Amino acid sequence: MPRDYSTESLAHDPIHGYIGFTSRSGLPAGEVSEQELIDHPWVQRMRHIHQLQTAWWVFPSAEHMRFQHVLGVMHLGSRVIAEWYDSLVDSCSNVPSRAYVETLVRMAGLLHDVGHGPFGHFFDDHYLAQFEVTHEDIGGHVIEHELGDLLRRVRRNPNGKLGPLEELDPRQVAWLIRRPRGGAEDEGHPDWLKKLRALFSGIYTVDNMDFVLRDAYMSGYSQRSFDISRLLHYSFFTPAGLSIHVRGLPTLIHFIETRANLFRTIYFHRTVRALDIALEEIFPETMPHLFPGNPLGHLQDYRLFTESSFLVDVQRWAYASDPALKSLGERWAAILSRNVRWKMAVERTINFHHATAEATTIFSEPDLMLRRIRSKLPRALREVPLKIDVARHYHRPSARRPTGGQNFLVDPAGGQTTELHDDELFRALPISFIIFRIYSQGHEHDAELVRALNAVVGDAGDAKTNM
Repeated sequence: MPRDYSTESLAHDPIHGYIGFTSRSGLPAGEVSEQELIDHPWVQRMRHIHQLQTAWWVFPSAEHMRFQHVLGVMHLGSRVIAEWYDSLVDSCSNVPSRAYVETLVRMAGLLHDVGHGPFGHFFDDHYLAQFEVTHEDIGGHVIEHELGDLLRRVRRNPNGKLGPLEELDPRQVAWLIRRPRGGAEDEGHPDWLKKLRALFSGIYTVDNMDFVLRDAYMSGYSQRSFDISRLLHYSFFTPAGLSIHVRGLPTLIHFIETRANLFRTIYFHRTVRALDIALEEIFPETMPHLFPGNPLGHLQDYRLFTESSFLVDVQRWAYASDPALKSLGERWAAILSRNVRWKMAVERTINFHHATAEATTIFSEPDLMLRRIRSKLPRALREVPLKIDVARHYHRPSARRPTGGQNFLVDPAGGQTTELHDDELFRALPISFIIFRIYSQGHEHDAELVRALNAVVGDAGDAKTNM
């Protein structure tokens, strides 16, 4: 039988080529297409939230939105299941049909960012944290309670139809997108579903494989930043979980190093972090004017609350009649013009090869560092305005991280499957790194700040100024 083109549409993507999805036309009555999920306001909302929360202000071509990213993650869901489904069946019992597993992973990929607010992860840290919720919690709620009825009626993907008695379970979609936390919420799930969680919370996932390719391309960092085909080819499921053959390990390490370099050069760029500091200062005054509280209690307001609405609103404040709001709007106008008052004076990058090293370093205590640096400055400069910024990236997961225990290594020579972080080559990578920076309101005191930092920490790390 030829492919049924009447039920399929294509979107062209600069990263993956053509991305297929089931369309409204030609489907039986009552069946929901993937297009209806893609076109739903909760997903279309992703067109109005940047993938790179503030880096798009620094890298002119990196204007891509989370919408392009979630389509890419959905597409990668099909690619990995095409490569790995047979090994999943061999490793577990009672695995649903390939069409069910592929559709489940595709929908989790499409919806994994649906709970994000303006400025992405920044919004988690600087607004959602007060309610003890994350974008994953909000996304899980939206998936189950706002989109659940639609998801249950999705019966196919471009590569196959679900079995007659199969029905997509929104709770499984919601569970897949949440990072492991342990406890009761991780119990009671079938083994095959637990293994699939590595596609969203492991070392290499459909999420981070897409954003590394996409962010590298859109920022101009690299047109093809790692070899995804080789990485998928040498990966498969074993009874332990998602595993990689030893022949694929160099490709995985290249992926990890590329991702770390994106953090160093794009996400943690000195001007990007200066913009983040500016947002941190103004956000507490801003949010009461824009949103009424916990998004879980104001879902419809949250659906309409995007980066686009946020930026339009704050720009209008500069012309408000209320003096306080006008002043706040003028500060926002400066940020939106990239006129931020904080300038990087000095930075150090420190790599950590042991799990306890970062926790015990003085660089992990910014307030203490600031006090000590001030004490080493000439007396006339000890009250000069300064900001300390610590940008932290976990280069590779350790066994102690929440996403640890998701990935395994198969070495036929040894005849065993081991947790990936135990491999000697893998251990050669740092566990984490931090970029420690001092920001001031100009560059006239950079030399004194370098000397003060050296007096506090000696030769640890690699000191650089912005001179």
